[in-house]
Amino acid sequence: MSECASCGQGAGPFAEGKELVEFVYKVHDGAVKNQPIPDGGLETRCQGCNEPFTLKTFVGKCPKCGGVHAVSPPRCDDAANIQFAGAGYKLPE
Repeated sequence: MSECASCGQGAGPFAEGKELVEFVYKVHDGAVKNQPIPDGGLETRCQGCNEPFTLKTFVGKCPKCGGVHAVSPPRCDDAANIQFAGAGYKLPE
């Protein structure tokens, strides 16, 4: 996967799946994960249970099943770029 030149975290903002979720969660010491996505978020469907929801922050959970999704800031203009960490994935405590 590509590396983020500005932060050296391994996987970068164009990674996919769990790798992207973990990247966004950890990048810049976690400062990005809870920031609001511009324009109120992205309308999407959970990639685990297919429930519609709005991803309002760069890392978020489906309100129905808790499936963890993320999008990186450079790609947050299109819901198609939202990545899913996989069934049963839990965010680090």
